[in-house]
Amino acid sequence: MFLHRQVKFWLAVLVGFVLVCWLLSGILVPFVAGLALAYFLNPVTTRLEQWGVDRLIASLVVIGLALMCIILLLLLVVPILGAQLAAFLERLPEYILKLQSLATGEGAQWLRSVIGDRLPNIQRNMSDLVTQGAAYLLTFLQSIWTGGQALLSLFSLLVITPVVAFYMLNDWNRMVEKVDSWLPLNNRETIREIAREMDGAIAGFVRGQAAVCLILGAFYSVALTVSGLNFGLVIGFVSGVITFIPYVGSLTGLVLAVGVAIVQFFPDWSMIAIIAGIFLFGQFIEGYILSPKLVGDSVGLHPVWLMFALLAFGYVLGFLGLLLAVPLAAAIGVLMRFALYQYLHSPLYTGEETDPADGEVS
Repeated sequence: MFLHRQVKFWLAVLVGFVLVCWLLSGILVPFVAGLALAYFLNPVTTRLEQWGVDRLIASLVVIGLALMCIILLLLLVVPILGAQLAAFLERLPEYILKLQSLATGEGAQWLRSVIGDRLPNIQRNMSDLVTQGAAYLLTFLQSIWTGGQALLSLFSLLVITPVVAFYMLNDWNRMVEKVDSWLPLNNRETIREIAREMDGAIAGFVRGQAAVCLILGAFYSVALTVSGLNFGLVIGFVSGVITFIPYVGSLTGLVLAVGVAIVQFFPDWSMIAIIAGIFLFGQFIEGYILSPKLVGDSVGLHPVWLMFALLAFGYVLGFLGLLLAVPLAAAIGVLMRFALYQYLHSPLYTGEETDPADGEVS
């Protein structure tokens, strides 16, 4: 009976949390971003504190340096990326039409010889598919831009988020101690162990994958720009950023880069092969060097589960859901593994019953 009351209580807390996030999703983004920034920078602040720096001073220094980096990024990189992105979106319909022409136009004799009389029907179907796909892509990019404006506004980014991050960072240890004091006495050690496992999963993935995204984004941007690809900077940056989603980032970048390369360099297949080779090399570096060293194998976030969490939380909570998807996915994964462990060691699985009189298995 007591266990049932606990389950009902925590389910009610979960439902209340989701409901509050849904109702306040329009204003919670800078606060969640500040909490995420504080969590990301807490190890650096803790290290400074261990070196004898006061926690308040350490928090001010860390937040100040992070804010300077963000401002420099906004002033130096964002205008260039914004100009390239605007030009790329403007020329996207032209690129799609050229790709369609190369694939099914009058000059595509190789395709006509293979398909034969069915080519006109395929051309019409492909034309409809390309039109629908382009419209969906533009709508999706517009929604991303609309949601990103709320996050990247000067007020939320330069005022609310740093302030929230500073207070969270300064009071981090006190908050953890206070929450720890609220834990049920009988289950305190179990909850602490689960919390430590959640922290390891979230920290291992978020901090490690952020470093992977930064390195790959820089590599793709520089390599594609040096190779002479049009819009190489923005394609490389976008590919690096969405590397956060396993396989999606590299595949999206590869499709975009190769598509632009075909339009730009065709029939020079050597340059097209070089563009494709850049992404294959990046995948090799990510799979065999960066991810094993920076992320590790103990995170416990399966790529399919992560993609589902991003889509599900993003659909329910919008841009706020995208921010919460990874930590919530890691937390749910830890809880599911704990529940599975309890089930595999319970009478429901073993079929053995426990004698309530002496606590022995019969």
